Amino acid sequence: MIDAQVLPTPAGELSVLVRDGVLVAGGFTGEPKEMFVRLAPALQAEGMTVVDDLGPVSRAVRDYFAGDLDALDAVPAEQPGSLRRKALHQALREVKAGTTVTYAELAERAGMPRSAARAAGGACAQNLIAPFVPCHRVLPSTGGFGGYYYGVAVKEWLLAHESGRH
Repeated sequence: MIDAQVLPTPAGELSVLVRDGVLVAGGFTGEPKEMFVRLAPALQAEGMTVVDDLGPVSRAVRDYFAGDLDALDAVPAEQPGSLRRKALHQALREVKAGTTVTYAELAERAGMPRSAARAAGGACAQNLIAPFVPCHRVLPSTGGFGGYYYGVAVKEWLLAHESGRH
């Protein structure tokens, strides 16, 4: 069974889904079902229940938004993908709060050539575990904020929070 909780945050409601203590989905929506339907069919077959508290995961979210910018790093997370995608997601988790990288730099950090920037963009677009896998910290080399699954305003808010401007 997958346990879900909706947590209020200054950036909007955050739904987090956990299976056996491991985060399998997270996103800025007040509807956990929106995250649940993005999971692999095998996980969906387990069903989902909404709970009042996910313990350490809930605490990490509250701590992050209260200013402990490293709080999300300790939460175990797992999502599907090829070895290449998993390497990109791991490299994303290593981008420290308050810093940003370009898609090409992310590819390089994952052990790929800088020319794999498109693959890095795809890994961000398919990321099921925001903000724990912090794709909001990746910016286009051409400037600006680029896109964000939950809206550019949320991405801007997260970056401002991490740089001490909130």
